This record gives sequence, structure tokens and C-alpha cells, in this order.
Amino acid sequence: MAFKKYSRNPYNPLSDKPYKLSRSRIDNYLNCPRCFYMHERKGIKAPSGPTFSLNNAVDNLYKNEFDIYRKEKKSHPIMIKNNLECIPYENENLSTWRNAFKGIQWRDEKTNFLFFGGIDDIWINKEDELHIVDYKATAKKTFKPNFDTGWEVCYKRQLEIYQWLFKKNGFKVSDIGYIIYANGKSDERDFGGNLKFEEHLFPLVCNTDWIDKIIQEIYECLNSDNLPKSGGGWNGEGCEQCSYKKKLFNIFKSHTQK
Repeated sequence: MAFKKYSRNPYNPLSDKPYKLSRSRIDNYLNCPRCFYMHERKGIKAPSGPTFSLNNAVDNLYKNEFDIYRKEKKSHPIMIKNNLECIPYENENLSTWRNAFKGIQWRDEKTNFLFFGGIDDIWINKEDELHIVDYKATAKKTFKPNFDTGWEVCYKRQLEIYQWLFKKNGFKVSDIGYIIYANGKSDERDFGGNLKFEEHLFPLVCNTDWIDKIIQEIYECLNSDNLPKSGGGWNGEGCEQCSYKKKLFNIFKSHTQK
């Protein structure tokens, strides 16, 4: 079914154009509905952070490496090491799915939202189930990621949203997603222009049941004229952006009253 070109202007409840929401925008709502509303409805975006070019380089290198085994229809060594009967999944749409601005897409007719997300990789097992895979890079002496609490929980949600998008597109998707974490070694004696990494593979049992409920919340949020409450932030201690804006507003207000 054809539909009108999506809107990338601030959300307009009266518009009949599909409104495009990325995987990260859903995470923004979960982090703080107020900041999400200010961005999507009012067009006021929070200041952006730095681009992690080294992480992007690791992503690209992993994609290049897995593509070699994809063409050969063979298991990657990290799969063999972890006793996984999988191979990288081959599909003519893979390059589009990996594109951060296109990705795997699905339009919800009830809300007229067009959801999308750019994946890193997909593996397929002997039962023809797809495993969604994401690459991560860091450099920590104490490396103990926790995907159930703290800020790294967003990585698990990321996999779940990707799984949900593929399910909506009719694919057979495993509930088990994988994160390949490359941890840079900073205690080597010699550098020599080469940064060495330790590779870790984390299987995550995911659940997509929560997503449809959140979509309804997002729809109600964006169609309301009332400013939503500030969120708890990823650490549960309140949204840093909201706290900063409030303090800044009070300073400006006190100076204009003088």
C-alpha cells in the first residue's frame, strides 16, 4: 500500500504524512518524555554529543570481516568458538538495513508512525531463525557490562526494537540477540600504531512485548498539548537535560527581572 512521503518536520497531529521515528527516538522517550516531546513536537533538540569515530571504525571493520564469511556461507571463528551453529545471513537488502538513515522499516497504520533502525548484522541458525547482532567497542580495564541495569540496558532494548521491526516485516526471528563487544587493551607495552582488542560475545534473551505499549504512549504524548513530566534519565536520578534547562531558565529569569 502506497503512502505519502514521511514528515521530518516537528510532529503535527493534523498531518496525514507518516511520521518517521528511529530506534533511538524510542529510547529518547523512555529516557525522558519531556525532552522527547520538546524535540519531536516543538523542534527543540538537545545539544548533540561528540561522534565516536573509533567506534565507527570498529563497526566497519567487523562488517567487512563478517561479509567475507557471508559470501563463503561459513561460520565466523567467534561463532565456532562459542559453539553456535550459525552463519552470517545473506540478503539483497542488507546494505539498506545497515544504512542508519533507512534501515529496516515498518509503518504502524494506527498511529501513522514509520519506525526504522539501522542494524549491524544478522546471523541465521539451522532452524532458519534470524539472530540480530550489534557491534560495540570500548576500552576499559575493568570490563563488566551489565545489560539489565544502568546505561547499558539501552543496548538490550536496541536489539529488541530491531527484532520487533524484523518480526513486523514477516521474518522468523529468534529471541536471542548477540552483542559483540571489542574492548581495547590499554596495558600493552608497545603501541606500534596498532590497537589490540579483546573480543567478547554476549547472548541476550530479549523480549519485544513491551514495544507496542510504548508506541501507544508515544502516540498519546505527541498528540497532547500538555508538556509531559520529566523522565528519570538512564540512571533513575532524573533527566540531566531537564535539570540543566531548568537551572538555565531560572538564571535568565532572575537577570531579566533586574
